[in-house]
Amino acid sequence: MAETIVTLKKGEGRSLKAGGLWIYDNEIDSILGSFQNGDIVVVHDFDGYGMGRGFINLNSKIRIRMLTREQDQQIDRDFLKRRVREAWEYRQKTVDTSSCRVIFGEADFLPGIVIDKFSDVLVVESLALGIDRLKLEIVTCLKEVLAQEGIVIQGVYERSDAKVRLREGMACFKGFIGEPFDTNVEIMENGVRYLVDVKDGQKTGFFLDQKYNRLAIQKLCKGAVVLDCFTHTGSFALNAGIAGAKSVLGVDASELAVAQASKNAALNGLQDVVKFQCADVFDLLPSLEAAGTQYDVVILDPPAFTKSRNSVKNAVKGYREINMRGMKLVRDGGFLATCSCSHFMDYELFTQTIAQAAKSVHCRLRQVEYRTQSADHPILWSAEESYYLKFYIFQVRRER
Repeated sequence: MAETIVTLKKGEGRSLKAGGLWIYDNEIDSILGSFQNGDIVVVHDFDGYGMGRGFINLNSKIRIRMLTREQDQQIDRDFLKRRVREAWEYRQKTVDTSSCRVIFGEADFLPGIVIDKFSDVLVVESLALGIDRLKLEIVTCLKEVLAQEGIVIQGVYERSDAKVRLREGMACFKGFIGEPFDTNVEIMENGVRYLVDVKDGQKTGFFLDQKYNRLAIQKLCKGAVVLDCFTHTGSFALNAGIAGAKSVLGVDASELAVAQASKNAALNGLQDVVKFQCADVFDLLPSLEAAGTQYDVVILDPPAFTKSRNSVKNAVKGYREINMRGMKLVRDGGFLATCSCSHFMDYELFTQTIAQAAKSVHCRLRQVEYRTQSADHPILWSAEESYYLKFYIFQVRRER
């Protein structure tokens, strides 16, 4: 069967040539041959030079997602298993693998798929049509690779319920891959135990990307009074509690998240130290300020205020306000941990926004450290979307 050949326009494919994996619809000059959306195609530069192979989808502005730069590489089981094995070996060298992100899409050269490992359970998120066709083979390969390490996977759950699938011409889906199992999974991270709801929790059930950022705040929290804003299921709050905090208040607008956080506190015997409150953080912080409440450590881990370039301006306002509010609640000499999880809010803009917030409330910030996402969410320099998490720890001093 003849292969479909996609040829780029002259001067296009700059991101691809810099090491990226995406080809956009407006970069393509011609498509020679018949195909169905999701099929593997061969990509040529304008002059016929082979650029590799990827899967095509006319429903998506990201028209082709590249799987290999090798022109003659067949996308078969051996290829997929090699990719999966390389991803696992990388995690073994860089992170605690008891619970971790095993495959991070483009950054692991398997574009459009995420697989998280929670103890002996895998959670799969498939976001592109081409990789969706390959996901069962990828899962099988991963189970085989883990079995060679003596790790037996007890169950697999799919959380392909993100609306981005609609842009690929796919319906949202969640459900078991294989036999059903208890979807409340216990894990341990940084000495803290959690119950992870892989069925109904946010994203894949738990935010593994903040693993070592949570560990970083432990040393600041011994004997401290701590406020954890946007606590979700209590991970930062519980890291503060396990480190010996005097008291911790975790706040989230979701009743479901607060209920889960309270269960996690009890699981760790911290229910008397770590308390949770269901409230809108933007409403609560002004009332705490008005009451004169001060904290030794304030943690701000908000959801992404922007998921597109068009809303960045409004996101800046949100980040500025929440950081101003947070700084006002930190006692002089206390600490602020603050972050953004949107790649559209880039490092320079996030840093500038925090500086503006500090100036507005007459605080001086002494940077303790700057961090990004855990290494199991690797940043591929040629794929800017893989760098999304920015995390600062500051000491806050009043102007004097």
